[in-house]
Amino acid sequence: MKITDLLKKEGVLLNQQPADKNAAIDILVGLHDKVGNLNDKAGYKKAIEAREAQGSTAVGMGIAVPHAKTDAAKQPGLVAMTVPGGVDYGCIDGTDSNLFFMIAAPAGAADTHLEVLANLMTMLMDPDFASALVGAKTVDEFLALIDDKEADRFGKEEAPAAAAAAAAPAKGTKVVGVTACPTGIAHTYMAAEALEQTGTKKGVGVKIETQGSGGAKNVLTADDIKEADVVIIAADKNVDLGRFNGKKLIKASTADAIHRSEGLIDRAIAGDAPVYQHSGAAAADSDSSGDESVGRFIYKSLMDGVSHMLPFVIGGGIMIALAFLLDDYSIDPSNFGSNTPVAAWFKSIGGTAFGFMLPVLAGFIARSIADRPALVVGFVGGALAASGSTFASPGGGIPSAFLGALVAGFAAGFIVKGLQKVCDKLPASLEGIKPVLIYPLFGTLLIGVLMCLINPIVGALNTWISNVLMGMSSGSSVVLGLILGAMMATDMGGPLNKAAYVFGTAALANQNEIGYMIMAAVMVGGMVPPLAIAISTMVSKKKYTEAERKSGPANIVMGLSFITEGAIPFAAADPLHVIPSLMVGSGIAGALSMAFKCTLMAPHGGIFVFPVVGNVAMYLVALIVGSVVGAVLLGILKKDVEE
Repeated sequence: MKITDLLKKEGVLLNQQPADKNAAIDILVGLHDKVGNLNDKAGYKKAIEAREAQGSTAVGMGIAVPHAKTDAAKQPGLVAMTVPGGVDYGCIDGTDSNLFFMIAAPAGAADTHLEVLANLMTMLMDPDFASALVGAKTVDEFLALIDDKEADRFGKEEAPAAAAAAAAPAKGTKVVGVTACPTGIAHTYMAAEALEQTGTKKGVGVKIETQGSGGAKNVLTADDIKEADVVIIAADKNVDLGRFNGKKLIKASTADAIHRSEGLIDRAIAGDAPVYQHSGAAAADSDSSGDESVGRFIYKSLMDGVSHMLPFVIGGGIMIALAFLLDDYSIDPSNFGSNTPVAAWFKSIGGTAFGFMLPVLAGFIARSIADRPALVVGFVGGALAASGSTFASPGGGIPSAFLGALVAGFAAGFIVKGLQKVCDKLPASLEGIKPVLIYPLFGTLLIGVLMCLINPIVGALNTWISNVLMGMSSGSSVVLGLILGAMMATDMGGPLNKAAYVFGTAALANQNEIGYMIMAAVMVGGMVPPLAIAISTMVSKKKYTEAERKSGPANIVMGLSFITEGAIPFAAADPLHVIPSLMVGSGIAGALSMAFKCTLMAPHGGIFVFPVVGNVAMYLVALIVGSVVGAVLLGILKKDVEE
């Protein structure tokens, strides 16, 4: 198969001038539809936009390669467009793009076409070839340039899956590496070609393994790795690094390899790379980033925990919402959600799922730092944060909840890291018992001691906050509502949130109007964060990853059910922008609830207890206004996502 077997004459447009990125996408999607590559034009465009939301497919040098592997594609196909005047396609280097190839790849099709596309990606790394394509006067000339280049680059027969590695000189630095991107269609091969070209120019032997959608090609042998001086991992997804143990290793992204290959090869020549020591675990050790900042390290560790926690939050939250929906509030308001056997069953299942939330969060944060040996230590730390264990009350004191679990996750990771360094000095005969005995035993002991110190501090903070709020209850009710609402959105299940909620439920005991108004302000403040998130993920789509956009609507159910924790994954992913936005929205909702003198005699239930809310119409107004304000601020403060 040749490249022009996938690129039909009718699928090429020359000398176009789209107004912007969206217009360029529309033209290219239209070409795919015209030549019959699609079975769902709208679905394919949506898949292209989802890929662009993860990061622009403009790779620099005037080239953009938008692509999607989706069921909306009927058959493998390629379309092309030249834009001599250039258009801003969001390239990382700030330059305009003037040569476009859009790839359609069916999700379940055979991968023969991917080998052909890999050849095109390597050819595009030749600037003279790319420039000639942009300057083509006719479509026939455009296609002939591709045929000639393919024949010259790969021979007259079917091209191999990837270019053969540049021949290594007899003497000098030898480099091996791996390139990989999530889609495995474009950036994987362009990164490999850039590194190989630069290596040839500098007289360095370079062999790159490409881990694309069609599988690993140009695979590194044990001898390749043994003889290499330096390993370069240019990847945007996890790559198993175990085989590179003891080698100097440079980590980078595919964008680094495409745009800054010379710098990477220069580092390899200089030997400027740390020696990689494998911990004995699997691919989680690998990462796409290079010399990452502290902020990025924290963010990635946090997101590893959040991504694993999210299903527990959504599944458990919706089960609890069903319990409220199916229960009878009039039987026992204080036991709402568990009054009937069916409701109690749903609430029990949902509560069990929720019970895993904090251990999973802490466990996978720890694993991202110190790999699999840290998983058990993180799980235990998260569970202790949930139970509130202290030296005085080992069975459970005052939980440190979400914030405590975050501390536990990072602490567990670094505890195990420390144990690994200490154990490096042990005899080799003890290697096998480290991950099954030494790390879990001493790691669990140390995290247990740490959490017994953290939980009392959080308990003291709760008591102080409750006393302050009690002192304010005799003052301005609107200001109190503002503060209570904002507190409900501050840490969403943590000490501030729990302090506000405990204060609200305690106020019910007074059995007077101000007490009922306080409870109403607390609940509306807790309902706003998930609702604001849900609205924002549907309206400000560019601010969220594809996974966040898919899970966002589930927060409608959680928000209406007064399950504030539904917003935690989003707050954890971007706390500096999300939490202030939600605090303002919840604060306004709480203040409006107080101003409208809305009352609530139930301690929980969300929309399912609205029949017992005093001034329910204005309570709904407060909820809507707070949610919309929060969503608007999220759209303003959050940056466009780069997944």
